[in-house]
Amino acid sequence: MSYLAVRERPSPNHGPRRGGAPVDMLIIHYTGMDSAAAALDRLCDPASEVSAHYMVDEDGAVWRLVPEDRRAWHAGRSFWAGESDINSRSIGIELVNPGHGPDYRPYPDAQMTALEQLCHGILSRFPIHSHFVLGHADVAPGRKQDPGELFDWRRLAAAGIGLWPDNPVPADPGAFAADMRRFGYADALPDAIAAFQQHFRPTDVTGIADAETRAILRALVIQAGLA
Repeated sequence: MSYLAVRERPSPNHGPRRGGAPVDMLIIHYTGMDSAAAALDRLCDPASEVSAHYMVDEDGAVWRLVPEDRRAWHAGRSFWAGESDINSRSIGIELVNPGHGPDYRPYPDAQMTALEQLCHGILSRFPIHSHFVLGHADVAPGRKQDPGELFDWRRLAAAGIGLWPDNPVPADPGAFAADMRRFGYADALPDAIAAFQQHFRPTDVTGIADAETRAILRALVIQAGLA
């Protein structure tokens, strides 16, 4: 693996991790802005009260904004697996991308390659389970939709980062809500289903718990050792 050069652009927007919480989540975002420069300025502006630990540009350039031992301000109101202070338990990565709208686009190979290298380093330092590698939409469904259906979660999982369903398992419709909560979502309402589909069935995001969605979820619950 080639060496990953990381540029420093310190942000003042961070604080101590609360309650001695362990870092056990990795949250991926998109910047939703027109350029890397604009995103960096916002992430480092005290008035914005937002930040992330890292930002990855479309050309693969990586900036470190907040030290990993500090609580960056990236997840906002969110929930996963019984936890609501996601910022205290996570590393946040922003990917430069305009976000949903007319200019939303796939994430380039250079950006994905740099992200993989960055994530491998993070996973070597923190005990983050595969089903705790998440998008912002997963932990804030309805409120957020990044990194969106154009992000290549399958590629990331193939690199050993996160989960991807290998073999969907037919599931009882009555078990779906329990499986959603078991996997980590707060509920099985349409916003959460849509977030799940954006991540694990990005070609068909309906917000409906159809048979294929239920089968994908059951497979993931089994793969994560949660069954």
